[in-house]
Amino acid sequence: MGIVISIPKAKAIAHDMRRVARAQEFAPLDIKATIPSEAAAAEAARQAVRVKYAALQADIDAAADVVALKTIVESL
Repeated sequence: MGIVISIPKAKAIAHDMRRVARAQEFAPLDIKATIPSEAAAAEAARQAVRVKYAALQADIDAAADVVALKTIVESL
């Protein structure tokens, strides 16, 4: 008998990894958002990060197998 991988658990791990990557991208933008001269540009960049990770979240949710999840996680 081979190793059995739980797709729901694998998706949960992938979502955790996505959250960590998203937080790392947000960190410098959070600081810039507090500087009045950089706030507008920072918010635009934050919105781009939100869109990127929303798409990744949808991809993770739609993944049918571990290979698809691995491909998504490797793109983080």
